[in-house]
Amino acid sequence: MSAGPESINVSSLGQGDGLHQQVLASFPLCDMTEEDLTQNPQFCKLLATLAQHVDQTGLTVPLKTELDKAEQRLQSQKRLWLRSESLHKGLQEMIQDHRVRKQHATVPPDQNMFYATMEKCLLLAQCVRQLDPSSTTSQDQPSVLGLKPQQVMELMPSETNVKRMKQSLPRELEKHLKKKCLSLLSYYQPEWENESEGLKNSKLSHLSTQLDKEKKSAESLKVTCRENAVLLQRQAQLYLSELTKCLQLLQSLILEHRLRIQTDLDKKKLDYFESKCELVLQKIKIEMVEIQLDTYTVDSISAHRKIRGKLESELKACQVEKQSTELKLASFEILGKEFEALAEEYSKLRQEIEVKHWALKELTKYKNK
Repeated sequence: MSAGPESINVSSLGQGDGLHQQVLASFPLCDMTEEDLTQNPQFCKLLATLAQHVDQTGLTVPLKTELDKAEQRLQSQKRLWLRSESLHKGLQEMIQDHRVRKQHATVPPDQNMFYATMEKCLLLAQCVRQLDPSSTTSQDQPSVLGLKPQQVMELMPSETNVKRMKQSLPRELEKHLKKKCLSLLSYYQPEWENESEGLKNSKLSHLSTQLDKEKKSAESLKVTCRENAVLLQRQAQLYLSELTKCLQLLQSLILEHRLRIQTDLDKKKLDYFESKCELVLQKIKIEMVEIQLDTYTVDSISAHRKIRGKLESELKACQVEKQSTELKLASFEILGKEFEALAEEYSKLRQEIEVKHWALKELTKYKNK
């Protein structure tokens, strides 16, 4: 692809924010934001060019066409299978309803014959299908119990009964299907349950159209919900990225502000603790003064003063006596060693006199007794 047509195609999509929005809308399944496209302009141009060749799911136009055709064929096969399966289920329901009616009321013999023949035909057809898988697979399978489809078909009811059953089957099947449709109508719109038969039939004719409209509306709502979910996811990613940026900016501001005011904060804390310590010291002093006031009353202070005066006078007398004694000792020391012998002799005589005085006192006490 040349550069000229590519630039023309890209310019035809839009420019700037419009181009980004168109690229995001063209690839809703891609996990990218408008910021990613802004940061990578060449990648945005590549996606814009690619959007002209693929759809929102990433499929090219030829592949999408083949896929649509395959889906149409698949839907056709599904409709055929669903038609036969619905008919088979309806017949089985008719047989079950007949069995229930037989348990609660008397059923005419012709109806018993009709349902018995139909039940037997359904059962034999199912057995034949199990014995002959050629319609569903190309591989040969071993027969069940050695039976062949022709042997099972011999158990079919008589042709007369089968013919009568086939003649009555469309009418009975129509009644059964109509009953089911009316039940569906009553479930879908309970207020119509007591209306007339004609009005119910008229309403029933429009039921499929109304259900189809509601189905399309539900599908469109699902698509809208998916688109909203993708948009919400995109917005959430954008919000988270912006929130991360805001948190980083806030963190940097907090760190810068914290470093700048940390010294002022520490100084204020230091002043605060100093003031608190001073206050505690003052409180301690106040407590000590209060304790002293409680301990030393006026009477105790006057008594302590008297005691102190008496002790001071005794101290002075003791000091005077000490000085006189020291003077005497100094005069005795002047006399020398001869005086020491006389002093010892004098002390011995004093001790003998005291002993004799004590003996005399004891003897006097003994005589008086």
